[in-house]
Amino acid sequence: MKVMAQIAMVMNLDKCIGCHTCSVTCKQTWTNRPGVEYVWFNNVETRPGQGYPRRYEDQERWKGGWELTARGRLRPKAGGRMRKLLSIFANPRMPSIQDYYEPWTYDYENLITAPLSDDVPVAPPRSLISNEPATIRWSANWDDNLGGDPSPDPVLEKVSGEVRTAFEEAYMFYLPRICEHCINPSCVASCPSGALYKRAEDGIVLVDQDRCRGWRMCVTGCPYKKVYFNHKTGKAEKCTFCYPRVEVGLPTVCSETCVGRLRYLGVLLYDADRVAEAASVPDERDLYEAQLGLFVDPESPEAAAAGLPAEWLEAARRSPVYHLITKYRVALPLHPEYRTLPMVWYVPPLSPVVDALSTTGHDGENAGNLFAAIETLRIPIDYLAELFTAGDPAPVTAALRRLAAMRSYMRAVNLGQEPVLPDAGLSEEELKAMYRLLALAKYDERYVIPTAYGNVPGVVEEAGCPLDYDAGRGSQAPFGETSGRPVPVSIENFHGLKERQTSDEVTHDRVNLLNWDGRGTPAGLFPPRKGKS
Repeated sequence: MKVMAQIAMVMNLDKCIGCHTCSVTCKQTWTNRPGVEYVWFNNVETRPGQGYPRRYEDQERWKGGWELTARGRLRPKAGGRMRKLLSIFANPRMPSIQDYYEPWTYDYENLITAPLSDDVPVAPPRSLISNEPATIRWSANWDDNLGGDPSPDPVLEKVSGEVRTAFEEAYMFYLPRICEHCINPSCVASCPSGALYKRAEDGIVLVDQDRCRGWRMCVTGCPYKKVYFNHKTGKAEKCTFCYPRVEVGLPTVCSETCVGRLRYLGVLLYDADRVAEAASVPDERDLYEAQLGLFVDPESPEAAAAGLPAEWLEAARRSPVYHLITKYRVALPLHPEYRTLPMVWYVPPLSPVVDALSTTGHDGENAGNLFAAIETLRIPIDYLAELFTAGDPAPVTAALRRLAAMRSYMRAVNLGQEPVLPDAGLSEEELKAMYRLLALAKYDERYVIPTAYGNVPGVVEEAGCPLDYDAGRGSQAPFGETSGRPVPVSIENFHGLKERQTSDEVTHDRVNLLNWDGRGTPAGLFPPRKGKS
């Protein structure tokens, strides 16, 4: 047994309100450079919907992920080495810019320079790629809040026709997506130049910008279509899991700025020797259980003998991700049938079930009513099963029953009633602990991230990110525009941010203006005058 550590994420879909704050902050941090205007490392999709890029889940068209050969061996769905060699200069299995969207801006100068006329001047859209006038037809969240049109959704095509025709009246929810940082990444296996790699210390999948040759086979190989091509630098780029922050024990930007606090980060231990075995089970519906079987109990002797740093073992024991995935079993993987063993998992939404039940006149929070609704409302179960468990409804039903049990039990406790322990496979203590984690957990409970090996918080400085500069690799431009390399952000500043996030008091001379009535001058608003404290 070879025990390795992986930084993983769980998202509670019951809390996502579709505000796209995570998308915007990620965009401003990582993809605000030329050549990646169309790129969203983090995007929030409405379900049902087409997703981004358009119909990315249609693997019969895009050939992403893995498939089993006749001998039961794993092979990239897009083909082996010979097929890649034959199509290396013309890869047809890749979304076009129209499948993403052609990014645009508005010609605001026209508002100022337009001559005097009887018509009001406008700011017409212009392409950010060609600078030509553009017609806006599609974008990353084009079908935002439009879950009623089921026809383009590849997932709905797998369920019954009855479900598709009435689906808009029953269910709609938001699905935030980032790179899955898979244990068995098909993008890494698809790269001819070996530029994509999975870090041994924390499992984050990255692109070596120096080795990338722009073959774009990784775009085809990723079934989630979370690898993008920078048309200016000629390099592939993808979600980095905000590794400069993670290395110093801070959460990703999308997690830090999430309005609903729906994201959890932590360490999972897994047996690297059994990865191929778990990804090769013949029945797709067994992939969820097979991946669960990979995870190693951090309290076990095998974990203690793995040689991992003590800080990482302790983080694995306190990991909220480990508890939600393996102990409470309420988090599920996204499309396990791709056989990549994804490491971003989701707690399925329960709120629409409660709302649908309440409209019938019944108590939507009652455990008995909820359990009956979960069993009879086959529409969300079928759809969620196609998303998270390769079509197997049993794990989805079990997860929703546990969530319903927690909700019903804690409601009785908070109302001073005699709580009834529903039969959901969890004890009273486990229900309370799960409730605290999902409803009340504070910053340090939601994000349990050890620092990188050998790093001492507050002492080592963050290394410069290769994507921080216009040239794409931190190199200077040919005419010296970037001479004088910017000073990198220090870890002290990162930890200052964490202190401000977790402290109950004003720190670093920052003033909370949220409750200021505008009268007078709050202490700390201006620097103190010389000679005064």
